[in-house]
Amino acid sequence: MRFYTKQHQFSCGIDRHARTMSLCVLNQEGAILVHRNMSAGPEPFLKAVAPYRTDLVGCVACIFPGDWLADLCARAGMPFVLGHALYMQAMHGGKAKNDTIDAQKIAGRLRGGLLPQADVYPAEMRATRARLRRRLHCMRQRAELLPHVQQTHRQYNVPESGNKLAYNATRPGVAARFADPAVPKSGEVARTLLDY
Repeated sequence: MRFYTKQHQFSCGIDRHARTMSLCVLNQEGAILVHRNMSAGPEPFLKAVAPYRTDLVGCVACIFPGDWLADLCARAGMPFVLGHALYMQAMHGGKAKNDTIDAQKIAGRLRGGLLPQADVYPAEMRATRARLRRRLHCMRQRAELLPHVQQTHRQYNVPESGNKLAYNATRPGVAARFADPAVPKSGEVARTLLDY
């Protein structure tokens, strides 16, 4: 586990959601300078941290994608740390938990050098990563559908064609082998997803 240990005059902890975020800025002594909820966007964030931008480090937990925040800080010349969500979750204690408390805890850990750090994915590779993740999802869906089509043959006591359904060339005509008109419609949906 890597910790972010560089010292800065101001530490900014952010607990971010889709439309809102809670922001907490601490100085080196641990005094709270800013602590507010705001809409999640570049303008409110830059406006809130404007007085402290000379030596401010920002941090957000990587539970919800914070790529735009990392890019915004890079363009503004501010250091940015992506907190490792799994390790941070294990470290957070206490009975009370909400966005403002989480933002303050993130800022406090960042200030004290106890924030587990994750890597910010390079901006030029994010589209490729998203496509690979989507492809993996489609492959899993396809792997679920192949046995479903085979099971449908067994359910209606229709002998299988003997060809592997995994191959695109062997799939035409599979839906036409069933007498019930509802079954081919279900099979066509599965075939469309398999061809993806």
